[in-house]
Amino acid sequence: MTDEIPEPPEGFVRSEVRGPFSTHNGPYFHRPASEDGTVGQAFYALPRHANGIGLVHGGMLSAFMDGLLAQAVGRGTGLVGVTIHLSIDFLHMAREGDWIVGEARMTRATRDVAFAEGVARARGVDVVRASGIFKLMAKRR
Repeated sequence: MTDEIPEPPEGFVRSEVRGPFSTHNGPYFHRPASEDGTVGQAFYALPRHANGIGLVHGGMLSAFMDGLLAQAVGRGTGLVGVTIHLSIDFLHMAREGDWIVGEARMTRATRDVAFAEGVARARGVDVVRASGIFKLMAKRR
């Protein structure tokens, strides 16, 4: 397998403005948020995203879901959400060469924290489910 990335799923475009960690682990793709606030992100599983047997590494899936949930919180509050709790359920395997497509939404927010949940799929099968709690902070200038 090479590092060539096929066209993303319909409606997704390459995300250009990411932090150094996500830029290093990507590339990531996103789609505009839906009217109900659901956000979507995707990545194509390259060899560097996999473990020794060709399955997408749990750490990669965890980092992907963390960013996806934080995006939902940012969309829902207009603030930066810093993870204070992340719960991950690994449901199925994703492999090199799969598009991993995630959706998330903010479920609730208080003045100081927000809650979000999401799922990621590969080949139409749920591979990971996550929920998180995020400390809300003003954006840095």
